[in-house]
Amino acid sequence: MAAQPDMGHRAKHTELNEGRPPDPQRPLELIEPAFGFVLLVADPDADVVRRLAAQLADRLVTVIHSADGADALLRIGSLSPDAVLVAATLPVVDGPTIVETLRRQGSNLPIVLGVGPDDAQATVRALGAGASACISRPYGAYEVTQLLSLARAGDDRSIVCGPITLNPASFEVRLHDVPIYLPLREFKLLHLLMSRAERLVTRDEISARLWGGDQQRSNTITVHVRRLRERLGDDPHHPKVIQTVRGLGYRFIPPA
Repeated sequence: MAAQPDMGHRAKHTELNEGRPPDPQRPLELIEPAFGFVLLVADPDADVVRRLAAQLADRLVTVIHSADGADALLRIGSLSPDAVLVAATLPVVDGPTIVETLRRQGSNLPIVLGVGPDDAQATVRALGAGASACISRPYGAYEVTQLLSLARAGDDRSIVCGPITLNPASFEVRLHDVPIYLPLREFKLLHLLMSRAERLVTRDEISARLWGGDQQRSNTITVHVRRLRERLGDDPHHPKVIQTVRGLGYRFIPPA
């Protein structure tokens, strides 16, 4: 019998697949995580999940893959994703049972059921148990994105460091309550630094989070940090907010 999910605070993410085109030679569970919206996809077909992850690559969606329903319930309990997309037909525990289990536990997690032409009964059962919506398999990025946007709408977990506010749900940054535009990688870099305020973030970790661990030219991270400093009004020659820890990485110090 599947373990009952723990609906407490989100655990630290491990074994995730960042929202970027996956390396087909690496299992989904072992790709390093990124920040952003976390979607658990329970589907027996890994190729379906890989294609979806590739299509969501530029939307800051982190994908967790579970190949059966029992594993999905365990991961939902330990990783607390923002939403779940489950195939109606799954080994061990099927999609409607996942919906029933989570709703019985009082979870209001958005749950979308992936259905095929032979899943009419499963659809009725899942919707009756409290599924949020149903979409056709194989999944289309547009339909999934629309559903995720609805789930995102309730996510207001902003990070505030002095006069800087970053909202990962709306991808908005404000400095002294004035919005500033950041390109995607600079936004991800700032999110990483602010979420680890006053602690060292190594160059290796930045490379892993922003580029998936791919080797970058030695000045690539430096250029992104310099541009981010300029946008935040941090003196690039004598930075006080994004401080360099020589030979190691950077430390974000919230401005007064």
